[in-house]
Amino acid sequence: MKKRSKRYKAAAEKVKGAVKLEVADAVKLLKTLDGARFDESVELAFKLGIDPKKSDQIIRGSFNLPHGIGKERKVIVFAEGKDAEAAKEAGAVEAGGVELVKKVQDGWIEFDVAISTPEMMRHVGKLGKILGPAGKMPSPKSGTVTPHIEVAVKEFRAGKVEFRNDADGNLHIPVGRKSFSEQSLAENVEALIEHIKGMRPPTAMGSFIQRMTVSTTMSPSVEVVVK
Repeated sequence: MKKRSKRYKAAAEKVKGAVKLEVADAVKLLKTLDGARFDESVELAFKLGIDPKKSDQIIRGSFNLPHGIGKERKVIVFAEGKDAEAAKEAGAVEAGGVELVKKVQDGWIEFDVAISTPEMMRHVGKLGKILGPAGKMPSPKSGTVTPHIEVAVKEFRAGKVEFRNDADGNLHIPVGRKSFSEQSLAENVEALIEHIKGMRPPTAMGSFIQRMTVSTTMSPSVEVVVK
């Protein structure tokens, strides 16, 4: 069993008596908890009423949070010619064709997001076993396979988040940093909730969002009211 710090135990006691809270109240409580010495990430977690084994119930996509996530992300782009030049001008840390594919094949994955032009996917497809498990494989559904390279690079660098449910039907999505104001965090959380609500698969049965919690990197979870 994982040994918890005194700080975590104190925070857990503070959260223990809380009932399910509205978003604004959950964020307010989260910000009162004693934190780490670094600016912790804040995450929104969903338990979804889906069957993850059914392809038509996979919840996958990307979303522009109103206030970003408070961290510039490292983006690479699989592209050639003018697209590669545009990617670099937009701030990609690496942009290239088959040579970049080879670099990743050789074990380099020091980046947060991989974007590809549609034309390059015939080469990038070879990286599925490397980028798939790391959650970095380009996909049209997440907006990371696109002809609009410059726009995509700028959005993902600024904090556009990607998500995909896990094998148990859960989503874990960053929504900002603990240093954000209560209003900015709450607005990010509420916008993301509405976005996920709109992704309910037609074949999903029963309640779609069964449970929601917010937490920081080092804190216990605070449960949010599902409406």
